[in-house]
Formats: sequence, structure tokens, C-alpha cells
Amino acid sequence: MLDLLKKRRSIRKYKDREVEEEKVDSIVKAALLSPSSRGICPWEFIVVRDKALLKELSKCKEHSSNFLKDAPLGIVVLADSEKSDVWIEDASIASIIIQIEAEALGLGSCWIQIRNRMHDKDKTAEEYIRELLSIPNNMCVESIISLGYPDEDKAPHSLDDLHYDKVHSDRYGNRC
Repeated sequence: MLDLLKKRRSIRKYKDREVEEEKVDSIVKAALLSPSSRGICPWEFIVVRDKALLKELSKCKEHSSNFLKDAPLGIVVLADSEKSDVWIEDASIASIIIQIEAEALGLGSCWIQIRNRMHDKDKTAEEYIRELLSIPNNMCVESIISLGYPDEDKAPHSLDDLHYDKVHSDRYGNRC
């Protein structure tokens, strides 16, 4: 797992290559196996392959989502806020599980934050996506995970760069 986590990087450039259906299925299974508080599983997922729709989704924020238009696949992670008061945490866990499974399958991914972000000065990114994808009001959008075969190389993280100063023993301030 440490090797996988060291290797996983945010990928924003993808090859023009479709993701095989068996890999998409594996990612969906991983998402559905994500833990959730009290086993409520408030999350749901919209798997987007349609190029025109990915292009429209890439416009969901003023900054940092444009690369989605060139990804072969995006997964919109949402959750029912009426089912769980910790839907944010549950959807966040599912989002990272999607990214870890993608990495294990040789795919790149990048988290696009949606919750609390703006599409423009008058509309939130969530409202924009809700309208575009016909999402009901009780469903809240946490993120979009872009997925595909990487078309950029990034060096893995180094264990030498870990912030051990952020780890405390028994009480805050006690260094390990």
C-alpha cells in the first residue's frame, strides 16, 4: 500500500485511449465497497464517458477543472445529505478509494473539488452540475474524479519528504 500511495499523483493529462470496461467495473466496485458511517452508504456515482458531457463538466468551475475535457472518463461523486449528516466524509472516502483503485489498475486520476466552489459569480459549481446531469436537490456533489491513462510522468513521493513533525504521541506537542 505504501508503494501505491507513493506512486499516486494527481494526473491532469491523459492519453487519447478509452478505459477498458473491466477497469471501469473494478473502480465502480471499489467505490461501492467504500466504508460509510453506520453503513448508511449515502454516496452515489455518475460514470461519465460522453465526450460532450465531459467537456461541459470541465466548465463547472472558474479554475482547475478544464483538463476534464481531455479525460476519457469522469466519475461524479455525490451523496444524499438527507440520509447522513456525515455525507461529506463518506463521499470523500469514496473519492479517494476511486483514486487508489485507479492507481492500482495503472490509471491516472485527479480530484476536482466541487463542494463549496463556484462556477461563476452567480452560480455554484454544484448547481451547474446538478442542472447539467439532472441531479435531484437532496443529492450533494462532493467531487469529480477524472480518470484515464496518464500522458505525463511525475516522480513518486519520497518518504524523506514526509512531515513527521505533524505526528504527535499521546498528547499534542509530544513528538514521536
